[in-house]
Order: sequence, then structure tokens, then C-alpha cells
Amino acid sequence: MLIDALNNFPLSLMKRILTPIILLVSSVLFGQSDSAKDERFSVHMQTTVITQHKPYFHAKYSGINSLISQEETQTSITSTLFLGARLWQGASAYLNPEIAGGSGLSGALGVGASTNGETYRVGDPKPAISLARIFFRQQFSFGSEKEYMDADQNQLGGMRSTHFLALTVGKVSLADYFDANSFSHDPRSQFLSWGLMSNGAWDYPANVKGYTPSAILEYVTPQYELRYHTSLLPKSANSSDMNWNIAQASGQSIEYSLKPHLEKGKVILRFLAFYNTANMGSYKQSIALAADTIAPGIIQTRQYGRSKYGFAFNMEAESPNKVIGGFIRAGWNDGNNETWVFTEIDQTFSAGCILKGAKWKRKNDAFGLAWVYSGLSRAHRDYLQAGGKGFILGDGNLNYGTEFLEEVYYSFRLLKNNVAFTVAYQFVNNPGYNKDRGPVNIFSVRVHAEI
Repeated sequence: MLIDALNNFPLSLMKRILTPIILLVSSVLFGQSDSAKDERFSVHMQTTVITQHKPYFHAKYSGINSLISQEETQTSITSTLFLGARLWQGASAYLNPEIAGGSGLSGALGVGASTNGETYRVGDPKPAISLARIFFRQQFSFGSEKEYMDADQNQLGGMRSTHFLALTVGKVSLADYFDANSFSHDPRSQFLSWGLMSNGAWDYPANVKGYTPSAILEYVTPQYELRYHTSLLPKSANSSDMNWNIAQASGQSIEYSLKPHLEKGKVILRFLAFYNTANMGSYKQSIALAADTIAPGIIQTRQYGRSKYGFAFNMEAESPNKVIGGFIRAGWNDGNNETWVFTEIDQTFSAGCILKGAKWKRKNDAFGLAWVYSGLSRAHRDYLQAGGKGFILGDGNLNYGTEFLEEVYYSFRLLKNNVAFTVAYQFVNNPGYNKDRGPVNIFSVRVHAEI
């Protein structure tokens, strides 16, 4: 399976990237770099296990893509190895083998802001090994001002210019670069819901597991950041097979981040726009072609040239003592054609905060509370009401209402902060935007370990 993944990339590029990885393995076996301030090689690992349980909830009817109303418990697991190597000045390469398995509740179906960000919409819950990321990064520095970057996953420790231009090429997760937020972005350590880990209205390019071949250009200064990517989209909605015909199918986003200077505390504002084009189906045409006795099918209306575009806003703020931080997100897409990649959300608004445990002498613990409201375009809701289904929604009918999810969690840091144990509760009203189903109560336990 690993070899199959590597075969998706040009051989010459793979040789250049894998050569330093071989050196990295040698370094791990025979000794690390002799520089404490400027890492040459990097090895990190993470494992996350999440168990979710929901009691029975009331539903007037259910469809093939519904969150099932019966009592249910599901567990997911991911384990990732993060390997990195410095090549030459400003250049580095990274490789992330990953094993993932298990399932979200009802196979991660039936909720727009799905409840476990560590799960995928795949039919087989058995753990499987894949190549999550493999990419090359070249950074060009400007000016003499530098800052020290701590060693981290896919980040080599050492001095870095505060003004730089960077080019990243390879298989990546775009969520690592865009729509970042210090308080609501990582389901392995923060909020679990898809609608809180990213902007739900941003249908960002990815395969079914969240990764895609991309080229990313970044310009970063202490006051602002500008990022752009062009990426492959899957051949069909929510699939693993990527479409290399970039003349007919691709995804692009541009994001501007502003970091105003404050005497105390921190605020970051991010503005994002995206445009995807692929072999998409039309909600309105699907309804028009369907007979009165037959539910509309989106697949029958797919054709190249259709697109989805949208906008997103993202703000985070932190107190001067770094004890409390909060966020606001808002997003919109046109919703005329089918959702292709992330989740079936056309409008979103979310807000929340995280309180660190310094007040009760547990400074590395965290308490989080957040809400997310999700909505659909008129064409999208009409399609579902007529009995149509997407890759995540489809109750067979729809009594439309805004989907609301509230999430609260407490995370205990253990074993020198390398292990976190989290308990969480989610309340979902109108799951799948349907007033005829729910509300739903979901209880979660998460264990996350990293080195």
C-alpha cells in the first residue's frame, strides 16, 4: 500500500525526497545531529483514540445517510509518524506514514458538523496503513531579523527569519496551512466536531482521508501573512482517486492573515476565498430530471465546468496572561453544485473559548466550550427534501432547520504533558438540518499521546 502511494508521485521527485529520509533513519540509529539549536533531522509520533457514545434519540424517519437513532458506540484510532530532514539552506523534506481505523457514529453520516474529526467516510473500519503526507519545502529568507522555532511535528527546530517566502510541494493536508486557529483547529487535542476544527463552508481539496497533492506559496511577516494553493481534487465526490487532469479539475484558495500590534494580548484575523471546479452535479438539474416517484440523483447530472466558490472569516484572540483564548469563524459558499470534498455545509458561524487550568493549579489542562450553527443553500435543501442524498446527508425527506452543535470538553495533561485524557459532551439539534430528527446527546472520551 505504501508503494502504491509513492507511485502517485514523479519518480525523480521521490528520489530527491526519500534520500534525506534514508539519512534520517541512519541518524536515528547512529546518533542525532550535533547541533542543539538547528535540527538537521526530526522524529515525532502521535496516537489518538476516541470513543463516542450516543443514547437513543427520536426520529420520525431515517434514510440511507442518516445518523441512526438507536443507541450506538464507536471508536476510532489514528497513529502517525512524523519524519523530517533539513536538506540545504532553507530546504527540508517530510514523510508521514499513518495508520487509521475505526468509525465515527453511523459511519460519520447524518450530521453536517460531524462529531469526530479523526474519522473518515470509509466503509471498512479495519486499521489501514497509508502515506498521509510527503512533501518538500523551500524557504527564502528576507532581512536579518530571526526567531527561534521549537521542534514540532513537521517542523525542524532552529532559527528562522521572521520575513520569508516559502514554496511547499507534495502531498499535504491543506488544513495545516489555511484556516489555522490556536483554539479551534485540532480534533486530537481541542474540539472534536468537523464544524469546529475547520470552517465547514470551505470545501477544501482532499482525498477521503484529508490529504491531496498541492503546491503552496506563502509570504510571511510579523504583521501579516499571505498564502495561496493549487491542489488536486478527487475524481468523484469523497473519493481516494485523485484527478490529475488539472485543466478540468482543481481547487484553489487564497488567504490573508492580519496580526495587529497590541500592547497586551494577541489578535489574528484571517480572510479566505476559494474556488473549486470539477465534474460536479447540479442540485437544481437533479430535481428537474427526477420523476415524481423517483428521488433525484446528483451523479446523473455531473459534468466538467461546474464549480463551487466561497469565503471564510476566522478570528482568534488571547489574553495577555495566555490563560483564556477565544475564536469566531464565519463562512459561506454558493451551494449550487454538490459538495465535493469536506462536508455538506453551505453557511456556518461558530464561536467558542478555551480556559487554561492555571486558576486551579493545573496550568496545562484546558476547558473548552463552543457552538457552531450550520446551514444549507436553497438548492441544496430542496434536493434533500426531494429525497436526494449527498455523500454525508440523506434522510429521504427534510423538514429544514439550522443545524446546531454545542461542544464542551475538559482535557487533563498527564505524564509530563505527553499524554492528554479528555472527556467531552456534544448536543446536536436538527441533525442533518432536519427538525424531524433529534436532538442528539453524544458523550466522548479521547486519549492522545505524542512525543
